[in-house]
Amino acid sequence: MTAPVRPQPVTNLADGEWHRLHPASPLLRGGLVFIAVLGFIIANLRERLVDMFIVVFAPDLGDDFEGEFERWRGDWANDPIGGIVDQGLVGWAVAGVAVVIVLVIIGFWLSWRMHTFRVTNEAVEVRSGILFRSHRSARLDRIQGINVNRPVFARLFGTAKLEISVAGQSANVQLSYLGSALADGLRADVLRLASGARAEKAAAHAAPVTDAAGVSDAAGLAVAPTAPGAPAASGPAANGRPTVSTVIGHRVDEFLAPELDPNLAPPESVVHLPLGRVIGSTLLGGSTVWAIILVAIIVIGVSTGQLWVLFSFVPAAIGLVSYLWSRITKSLRYSIAGTPDGVRIGHGLLSTGNQTIPPGRIHAIEAQQWILWRPFGWWSIRINVAGQSVSAGNEAAQRTLVLPVGTVVDVHRVLGLLLPDSAASVDAFVDAGLIGRDGDGFSRTPRRAAWLRPFSWRRIGWNVIDGVALIRRGWLLRSLTLAPLARMQSVAIHVGPVKRMLRLAAVRIHTVAGPVYATLPVADRDEADGLFERLAAEAVDRAARDTSHHWGAASAAGAGAAVAPQESADAR
Repeated sequence: MTAPVRPQPVTNLADGEWHRLHPASPLLRGGLVFIAVLGFIIANLRERLVDMFIVVFAPDLGDDFEGEFERWRGDWANDPIGGIVDQGLVGWAVAGVAVVIVLVIIGFWLSWRMHTFRVTNEAVEVRSGILFRSHRSARLDRIQGINVNRPVFARLFGTAKLEISVAGQSANVQLSYLGSALADGLRADVLRLASGARAEKAAAHAAPVTDAAGVSDAAGLAVAPTAPGAPAASGPAANGRPTVSTVIGHRVDEFLAPELDPNLAPPESVVHLPLGRVIGSTLLGGSTVWAIILVAIIVIGVSTGQLWVLFSFVPAAIGLVSYLWSRITKSLRYSIAGTPDGVRIGHGLLSTGNQTIPPGRIHAIEAQQWILWRPFGWWSIRINVAGQSVSAGNEAAQRTLVLPVGTVVDVHRVLGLLLPDSAASVDAFVDAGLIGRDGDGFSRTPRRAAWLRPFSWRRIGWNVIDGVALIRRGWLLRSLTLAPLARMQSVAIHVGPVKRMLRLAAVRIHTVAGPVYATLPVADRDEADGLFERLAAEAVDRAARDTSHHWGAASAAGAGAAVAPQESADAR
């Protein structure tokens, strides 16, 4: 008899066919809540459950147990479990619990079967739902970034959550969960499709493409690579199934592997954060000031007998401490580097995550320095990306923080990654934008602006370099804002009654919603009018010439141009 042929494991999820998620996805999405509820019930009723099973399975313990049993029944007179025991319905109760568990398992299985996705040349589509079906489609040309998160419990199963950020309100698409290596491979394929490289390759080469390993891929897509430390898609033993020791070894390697594959980026472009700097910057941040104030209020309230402060301020203090702890843990093992598909940012210790921001998706950048960080020369960098508003929740707000804390050297390197086309031109003005005042390559603010900005008027200034608007401002909180004009939404001038009397004006560059506000607080009125006209005209010109959203097509064209002379030489 011929042995049955095992189906080959799927290694390419971007082949245009419908695929299912990891079989453990229902458990990881909703099963944890079920387990938590069950654990809570058992923890609170453990003594009663023990007594119940003693009565049911050991009825002949004798007269010594009768008195205790009668007291136990009296204590449980109004308890549902006591009623079940008194009425002799234990068997029915156990059967009911078993039925509920079976129904939950069937529901999980149906949820997994009915949740499918596919990646086509135009969009990522997801179908889900049992009674009420939904079909979501995310256009590839609207993708703003791809995030791969690995919660600690999901890492035990070797899975990861892939989230595709799309421009629009609540338009993100989540695939929870995929195999860890498959998630990394799918991210690479989706980014390649979104970049326009596949269309260019298909037009230039009708024949199948052969990669460096000699594997032919007629669709022009990459076979899903193995994540650093992750097992291969198959990885079977001699009998066709992975052994327990192999699986455990792979899981350990995944926990120890860095979020950024060292082969994806040159070492000189990678930025890491020392642990001491992460902890020190968090303790010296603005949140620490609020923590001290809250602790002082609680201590004074308790010492004076005003116990109502415990109900008003203790929850706020707990929430603040939780925020500080999450800020530290999410900055551990942090890395940011430039890859062929965009800027890759990784972070986390037990629960890890990384996001890839393709070129042309960043609408505004801001480097900030809190006054307590000034003696150490520390800075943080935030960005505005479509689909990642700070109002969308703490996780989305965390993704806008691309550099939690870094030195001036780190700021130069990160800005070079975020603005690759203008890095050389902008870099010469970064130092003046961070700590400069009174000109230094930026515009000068008239002295009469001191009536409105008495401490920071000397620092306020602007410049426009190679299609990027630079605005510096702030004294207590220094900041340097950079806004690529190719992605500017609009520009506005604000003139209030006081500014009108002082012949001053404010200029605001509008971008997508986010933590960065590109605003020039005060400027001479005539200078503001000239800046308004310049920004409006140059933004139209830069947007018409911008091709960063097809970064892969340019790479493919450059590679084709490099190959053509070699083919001609071979022909000769």
